[in-house]
Amino acid sequence: MAIKPLDDRILVKQCEAEEITAGGIVLPDSAQEKPLRGIVSAVGPGKLLDSGKRAAICLKKGDDVFYAKYAGSEVKIDDEAYVILNESDVLAILE
Repeated sequence: MAIKPLDDRILVKQCEAEEITAGGIVLPDSAQEKPLRGIVSAVGPGKLLDSGKRAAICLKKGDDVFYAKYAGSEVKIDDEAYVILNESDVLAILE
């Protein structure tokens, strides 16, 4: 299924939640934190400005990003977890 985000929104495929802590403790599903990292899967055309032009988005497909904890809307597409975010909800790009 092809999804095209609107305006300055991006579609991010969530990374898997940590199942084992650094100390080797296995975490049950209820104790796992929601991942705050993912890979950009699709990017919208940019925010529509008052002048009628579109603002450029600094993200591109394939970027590895960190995003805000309570940001976006979670969706499931073909049994994969995604989150739709505004560009401003992205905190950092990993290089």
